[in-house]
Amino acid sequence: MLSGIVVKPLKRIYDERGSFAEVFRKDWSDLLGNDVAAQANLSVTYPGNIRAWHRHLRGQTDYFLAVKGTIKICIFDDVTGELDEIISSGQNLQLVRVPGHFWHGFKAIGDEQAMLIYFTTNLYDPKDPDEERRAWDDPSLVPQSVNGNADDPRVGKSWDWDYPPHR
Repeated sequence: MLSGIVVKPLKRIYDERGSFAEVFRKDWSDLLGNDVAAQANLSVTYPGNIRAWHRHLRGQTDYFLAVKGTIKICIFDDVTGELDEIISSGQNLQLVRVPGHFWHGFKAIGDEQAMLIYFTTNLYDPKDPDEERRAWDDPSLVPQSVNGNADDPRVGKSWDWDYPPHR
């Protein structure tokens, strides 16, 4: 994984009423380090839609939590050419830390809408947003490795959100 990306599996406790899970705690130093969450947002995305690419150049870190459906989170480093791909699902809760200086985004995969709660370390300012954007299908985004694997068949080609990772 790229430096600073952390995937923290979350524990769900089940009983006859349903389930309970802690999804964010300020004492999770293994995940947060010195970060402090400033805002929480809910994003609902219909199947097959892609919300990418963007990055934050003023020190923001994002924490992604899929609570319904499944998303493919992709994080790309322009400097090294590394692309990390993480599948996250409401069925298998995990909190994913994404340092904002990396290009990142996600795609709702599967046949149901995806619900994503994400926490940010900076407040969003609509008058001066900390977001740099590029198109989801930007042909210049070409990974040199995927999840640390330089032999991945997707290496050396424009990123294809629809290419199945199991091929």
